[in-house]
Order: sequence, then C-alpha cells, then structure tokens
Amino acid sequence: MSTTLPAVHITPQSALLPVIRSWEIYLQDQGRSPYTIKSFSGDLQLLARYLPPDRSIGAITTDDLNRFLQWLQSGRGVPCSPKSLARRITSIKSFFRWLHKHGVVLVDPAEKVLQHSVLSPLPEVLTPEEEKSALEAAAAYRTASKPDARPYTLLVLLLATGIKKSECLTLTPNHIDLETSSAPVLFVRYPNPQNRYKERKIELPPEWVESYHEYLAQYQPADHIFPWSPRRLEYLLEEIGNKAGLSKHLSFAMCRWTCALNDWKRGMERDAIRQKLGISKIQWREISMKLRQLAGEL
Repeated sequence: MSTTLPAVHITPQSALLPVIRSWEIYLQDQGRSPYTIKSFSGDLQLLARYLPPDRSIGAITTDDLNRFLQWLQSGRGVPCSPKSLARRITSIKSFFRWLHKHGVVLVDPAEKVLQHSVLSPLPEVLTPEEEKSALEAAAAYRTASKPDARPYTLLVLLLATGIKKSECLTLTPNHIDLETSSAPVLFVRYPNPQNRYKERKIELPPEWVESYHEYLAQYQPADHIFPWSPRRLEYLLEEIGNKAGLSKHLSFAMCRWTCALNDWKRGMERDAIRQKLGISKIQWREISMKLRQLAGEL
C-alpha cells in the first residue's frame, strides 16, 4: 500500500479541491471503505465551498477551521447533529494531519481544533418475547404452501453471530464449516490485511444447520450465500418483523445488538463478546457501556 502522497504535485499554494481528490486516492490506497471516503471527501468539499475560492491549503488557519465549524452549527441554516459535527472534525484533522506528515504544510492548522466526542443514542434491541415472535414468524415460512427457508436461515444467523450487514453480504459457502467435531462454525474473513483484527470464528447453533441445508437446496447459491442486494435483505427482515407483529423496525443492527446483549446477559466473558463482534478495544469502550445500560446495570 502506498504511504506517500499521490503523484499529483502538492504544494502549500495548491487549491483545496484538487488536493481533496488526491487525498481520496490516498484513502483508497489505504483500503478505507467507499463509505468513509465519500463521507470524508464530502466534509472537506463543504469546507472548500465555505472558504474563499482563492484560499490555498498553506494559507488555511486554525481560526478558519473554527469559524467553519461554528458556521456549520449556527450559520449554515442546515441542522448539523453532534454526530455529524464530530465526524467532520475527524475528517478535517485527518486531512491536515496527512498534509503535515508529508511536509506540505509546516504547521497543522487542525491540530488545536477541539474534537467533539459524541455518544450515539442507545440502540433498539429485541426483548426475549419479541425475539421469540420473530423466530416463530420466520420459521412459519419453512412450512408454508411454498416452503422458504431463507427468512429463518438469515434471522437465526444474525441473532446467533451478531455479524454486520456488510459481513453477511460477503459470506460465501466456504465460510461455513459444518464438519467440526464440536459445533458448526462461521468464519468471518476480510481481504484487506488492515481489517485482520475483525476476522473471527463464531460457533453456529446446531438447529440452524437443518434450515441452512433446506435453504441451499431451495436457492442453490453459488458465489455468495445471500446473493441479493442489501435492500432486498433489509426488506426480508422487515417482512419478518411485520409478520411477527413487532412495533420495532427489525434490522441488521437490531439483530447485532440483540445478539451482543444476549451474550452479555448469559455471562459470556466480556472480551469474548468484543472479539465475536469483531471490534477494537477502543470501540468496545462505548459499546460495552451501552450493553451495561441495556442490561439494566447502570
């Protein structure tokens, strides 16, 4: 992976917009997700529209950045949530840290900009009764006039493993090992070495295997276990929730949090939960606090 500036020659006199494009290329080389790159780039383009068009990157000051952030909060006329503000500060700091690291700017103007840490609201989870209703609704599809094992196979997988939507979409048949002596397992793998800490092996409930075999016979997936668009799978979860009579919006995130909370309440070792979710120790600080709140321990 490239750790240097892109081929475009960047100097303190360079205009902001072309440098943002070079930064996008750098982030791509670093294996950052398209969503992160799009968000970071959008934040910097907003800064470029705010500053005078002739302001070069070497002329941008800490005062400029603080005025921009103040404008976002009270002068733009568009609501800026605390979470969006925190991300935009992160974008600015990351961008100028990159320029400073490579000697383009001698002084990092974003270094003294205060970071706003934001705790997002508590997530919604399924109660035990709601989880039971959702599983029963999903299981009913298996015995319908036209049997369909897909809803149950998807829902049980999510509630048992806590995998994210993006991880679910990339699963292939060789990620499932049904031949282990103890219990069937799911392997979550990432092609990018930077995400190696997210890779893990998660036990699957034995009762899931029968549904999975039914699903394979019905759909015969080749490259991916769930070869549908993210929106189609989201609709499928919504359909299960509606059939179960839930007032909540059943989603990938809700299943992930419900899985984590169930493991927490069962007394699973805390670091084992963190590893099962595939998150860093830094991310775990906030998530573990939320799990404590959801479990009624705070």
